[in-house]
Amino acid sequence: MSDPVNHPQHYVGHPSGVECIMVAKHMNFNLGNVLKYIWRADAKGAPVQDLEKARWYLDREIMRRKVGET
Repeated sequence: MSDPVNHPQHYVGHPSGVECIMVAKHMNFNLGNVLKYIWRADAKGAPVQDLEKARWYLDREIMRRKVGET
């Protein structure tokens, strides 16, 4: 049975049996979102859109780190 609030199907449907949040919680906000969007890219019917969102968060993380390097 799917629980759309606590355990959405697109987070728990990975063949590994691992829930996305169990890995993402060990990352910062941007990288956690990259992982979540990649993880569920094929599960929600808009894979290219989810991959573009992942790239958006990855670009934010790259910029955050570049700014921190100066």
